[in-house]
Amino acid sequence: MAWHRIGHGVTAGLSEGWWMFYATFWALVLGFALSGAVQAFVSRTQMRTALGDHRPKTLAKAGFFGVVSSSCSYAASALAKSLFARGADFTAAMVFMIASTNLVVELGIVLWLLLGWQFAVAEFVGGAIMIVLLGIILPRVIPNRWVDEARSRLAETSDPSADNDTTRARWQERVHSRRGWSEASGYTISDLTMLRKELVAGFVVAGFASALVPTWFWRSLFTTGHGFWSSLENVVLGPFLALISFVCSIGNVPLAAALWRGGISFGGVIAFVFADLITLPLLVIYRKYFGTRLTMRLLGAFWVTMSTAGLLTEYVFKVVHLVPKVGARTVAITHAAPTYTTVLNIVAAIGFAVLYWLYRSRTPRRQPADDTASRYAKDVMCGMQVEKAKAPARVEFGSRSFYFCSDRCHAKFVESHATSGYRED
Repeated sequence: MAWHRIGHGVTAGLSEGWWMFYATFWALVLGFALSGAVQAFVSRTQMRTALGDHRPKTLAKAGFFGVVSSSCSYAASALAKSLFARGADFTAAMVFMIASTNLVVELGIVLWLLLGWQFAVAEFVGGAIMIVLLGIILPRVIPNRWVDEARSRLAETSDPSADNDTTRARWQERVHSRRGWSEASGYTISDLTMLRKELVAGFVVAGFASALVPTWFWRSLFTTGHGFWSSLENVVLGPFLALISFVCSIGNVPLAAALWRGGISFGGVIAFVFADLITLPLLVIYRKYFGTRLTMRLLGAFWVTMSTAGLLTEYVFKVVHLVPKVGARTVAITHAAPTYTTVLNIVAAIGFAVLYWLYRSRTPRRQPADDTASRYAKDVMCGMQVEKAKAPARVEFGSRSFYFCSDRCHAKFVESHATSGYRED
């Protein structure tokens, strides 16, 4: 009987996670395809030069650039570090990082499907609030001296050649070329490859949390019935759960759905989703980038702004009567049926097959020196597509050059090859 109950619990948890994935498959493909296209057609040098201060107009640009960038937390942190090291304002770089993981299209669509349209709208409302709060708080809590020291340390390890964009055709021409879409498909496939562990972990953990964790456990964590104080406790606890969950990027949305069913408040869910940038692995990365004291101050600022944004968003939605019923179950699909979701999933599967074909066939037998394949490399640790001229890190190993999307992947490669000879650039 015991083994039967265990087996039933495992099956129930995996089944719940699977149907969450089924409900969002088409949204994931659409979102990552759009993200790949934007990454292929938007110049990062233009982004960097536009983020030289933290005036409201500049922070609005940083938010917009983040919205049209990759949704991976690790890649976002690496790009924000690169922008900062090469001249971008620290606050603007942090706003870019927040927006690139919390205000992207695919996140909004998945929130809509798993939790309801109110959460998708709240994502952007809360994101705007958080950007405003960061613009006010960060310049006042992080001394300029710390920022200058961090920039100097990063500049010592930066590749000057990465400041120069490779020659690019106008984006209008690239949109109408196979080469442009081959690059876009490369970003799409590499982003999916890079996030595969986070996505699988998110759906599996959420499935087990939803199917196996009893309601009383969630209710013991999240206080209810005490008005403002319950809402405050929930928005403070939300980021803490994100910090210790190790599930980042879009992978934390299924877990947010499980928490919502368990009784966390509307604002608590928003704060939890926003907190994907303060998971423990990312805090270790920030410490390497910026130093311990700046990282701890940054953690505090992020936590305060995430919790405050969640709280303010909840009360704004309460005023206009848009907060859904607490714990409402929004993922109702339990079998494959001829619904609009099934149709969209079929279309998404076809579209994904086309993108994958473009990705696999982008290297012709006779390629010119400036072909797509020669400009890009694949990060062997996470699978991300990296433009060689702007890779955050590179290693010469044997007769090959390896390029990495972030210092995290670089460090993992070095650690795994510690006993062999390699030369760092």
